[in-house]
Amino acid sequence: MLGRSGLYRSGSFRPENLGQNALHMIGNLCFTIFVIGVLVFTIIAATYEPEDPLFRPSTKITTFLTSTSNATFKSDSTVVRTGEDFMAANQTAFATFINVTDVVELKEASTDETSSTGCEGDSKGPLDCKDPEVFHLMMKVAIEHFKDIHFYRFGKPASGPEENTCDMAWRFRPKEGKTAAFYKDYRRFVINRSENCTLSVVSIGDYHSGVNARKKKNKNQKPGFEKTSRRQEQGGVSLPVVGETVNDSLPVVESENAFRNGKYLIYVGGGDRCKSMNHYLWSFLCALGEAQYLNRTLVMDLTLCLSSIYTSSNQEEEGKDFRLYFDFEHLKEAASVLDQGQFWLDWNKWQRKDRLSLYLVEDFRVTPMKLSEVKDSLIMRKFGSVEPDNYWYRVCEGETESVVQRPWHQIWKSRRLMDIVSAIASRLNWDYDSVHIVRGEKARNRDVWPNLAQDMSLDALISALQDKIEDGRNVYIATNETDTSFFEPLKDKYSIHFLNDYKDLWDENSEWYSETTKLNNGVPVEFDGYMRVSVDTEVLFRGKKQIES
Repeated sequence: MLGRSGLYRSGSFRPENLGQNALHMIGNLCFTIFVIGVLVFTIIAATYEPEDPLFRPSTKITTFLTSTSNATFKSDSTVVRTGEDFMAANQTAFATFINVTDVVELKEASTDETSSTGCEGDSKGPLDCKDPEVFHLMMKVAIEHFKDIHFYRFGKPASGPEENTCDMAWRFRPKEGKTAAFYKDYRRFVINRSENCTLSVVSIGDYHSGVNARKKKNKNQKPGFEKTSRRQEQGGVSLPVVGETVNDSLPVVESENAFRNGKYLIYVGGGDRCKSMNHYLWSFLCALGEAQYLNRTLVMDLTLCLSSIYTSSNQEEEGKDFRLYFDFEHLKEAASVLDQGQFWLDWNKWQRKDRLSLYLVEDFRVTPMKLSEVKDSLIMRKFGSVEPDNYWYRVCEGETESVVQRPWHQIWKSRRLMDIVSAIASRLNWDYDSVHIVRGEKARNRDVWPNLAQDMSLDALISALQDKIEDGRNVYIATNETDTSFFEPLKDKYSIHFLNDYKDLWDENSEWYSETTKLNNGVPVEFDGYMRVSVDTEVLFRGKKQIES
């Protein structure tokens, strides 16, 4: 009884209050769960890092780097994407372009300069291209003539082959440019001087016609005229300049002492050879990423095996130079790399003398983290013959994926190929629309591409374009259809252009042919399937309107 009376001493445990107490307890429990839930959500939100598509596993990268078409059951592989494709076009970096008014102000500010035209009644004498009046005239006319581009820098004019010609270079970008890049052009101006010494421009030559102004600017040399003195960069990241002279000579180790003090990483063997360019780059960037994680120089093989999907012979082709497809000048400036041929010459020369040691790794499951304490001069990863375990990119899978990052920003497309792109766009005055049309063999393979022939019929194409592109426009058609006569009816509405219309840009008389032959030790280089797709795609991307099939 005493225990019972003590129990009921508190009114909260009386029978009539039990329901109310239960409600209070349930309410407190729910509030506690709510608070804990909010706390957990806050912690997750603060620490969660979304998966970067560039660092996804190899099974996902193919989907990311290729486009798909709703007309097919199978994705269509495209040209590989490189670092400049992932650079956002920061419009602030491109805002300070040169206007005609800037040239007028420059001319007025330099009126006290003594003119060196030396006319004095002799209007037939040689023209001084360095005269400020000539320079101002050339800049003004260029800005007025090329209405679809913005100018960012003018180089000082150089004398042309004739007494009345001057060559001038400039850095520019299309007004509606979508890529984070600058371009360089240099053209020949024919200038007339009247009897009263008045100057006028008679004509402007074609793209890259002003070869005397082509010389690469010294980094310490001031340009002829630039609106702003600050470097045109985005957050300290340099931008590609298409059209500059390319210097992709092989780097060398300066001395025996420098070689002895260096640390190196090399990948040997494996099953990556002769695969698609997407596969090659995914593996190569894994090796480059590991080298940078380990603070080592990557010893790389500059010879590629081109997959049969890109060759006219439909056979794999060995001996292709890395520099034909990618910007090696940018790579060697941005990363520490050596050509393996030169490396082995130096290694064989100094290895015994300087007691240089080699650390061999034959299992891709040995992570870069486990190699971070290795002191040997050279780490060699040797890959076997069993696929897919002998793919280089396997090194960067698993726990390594979140530690070693692929340095995409260090791989750019070949500037020689991009110069062809710039030449085509310049011939179209950077004022054209573009259409991507997939046909060719795919249109005849109805098992894999069941709807392609119907979706890409001529009637369907005309119907798709009529409401999107104005009549009379220049239209560049990027296509795998070899029979371009299929598109003849489009000429009634548009001025259509194809890649093969510009064969002179890579034929035996072209600048590209000359430079690549020299690069290839005097052996002419074929403008292969990968190069064609690369150029075709990049011209497509630079159209003002882009229509995908």
